[in-house]
Amino acid sequence: MKPIGIFDSGVGGLTVYKEVRNHFPEIDIVYFGDTARVPYGSKSKNTVIEYSIQNARFLVSQGAAIIVVACNTASAVALETLQTMIDVPVIGVINAGAVAAIQQTKSGRIGVIGTDATIKSHAYLQALQRLNPDVRVIEKACPLFVALAEEGWHSHDIARQVAEIYLSDLLSADIDTLVLGCTHYPILKQTIQSVCGDGVSIVDSAEAVCNDLRQHIREASASLSDTSLGKDRFYVSDNEEKFRQIAEDILVLKDINLYKVKFGETWMV
Repeated sequence: MKPIGIFDSGVGGLTVYKEVRNHFPEIDIVYFGDTARVPYGSKSKNTVIEYSIQNARFLVSQGAAIIVVACNTASAVALETLQTMIDVPVIGVINAGAVAAIQQTKSGRIGVIGTDATIKSHAYLQALQRLNPDVRVIEKACPLFVALAEEGWHSHDIARQVAEIYLSDLLSADIDTLVLGCTHYPILKQTIQSVCGDGVSIVDSAEAVCNDLRQHIREASASLSDTSLGKDRFYVSDNEEKFRQIAEDILVLKDINLYKVKFGETWMV
């Protein structure tokens, strides 16, 4: 029986894992966090593509029947390459997040926050305007949110101060919907929502991507696990104990099956 594979640059993709696990409790999941090379948002396009191919191939080597690119940066710049080079279905988080934002906005003013690479790619802007050319999209890079999530400082006073600075321009533009265009950002969702106020709907692509995944699961159901309760394996490329602490906090789990992966000519566990 084959699992779903999920990869991210670090702990952010755990927000996607959590939603996938909640929606599909019977399916096995293999998660890879590239903690040795986080963040991806400040890397060049070619580097992100290279890392993404390596990550996807590792998940395929672990038997993944479907791959979810939980990283928005990788989804923005590497998804088409992965869909061409990888022999299993590969889905990203951007289109799902855009669809959810269009469904939620009432004023047509949508804010998008993400890493430098995601914002520079204008991937969300393009996806949103394909769905509705009349929407006004305000984009903002918020790179420090990734570091705050990786450090486990999502509810710290510093996180709120940073959020107030980052979000001021978007709130001044009177947005009514905010897309969390990085899977690290939902870790700070409570802080972000408190800064935005109740008048702004938060779109979490981790939640939205499960709708896309459901269709792929139907198509691949013969190869996916059909056990009564799915099993999980977590892999990282560095800092496994720090990852374990944050993962157990986010997921409210103990003793997760966590392994460190070594880089080389071939993947080794």
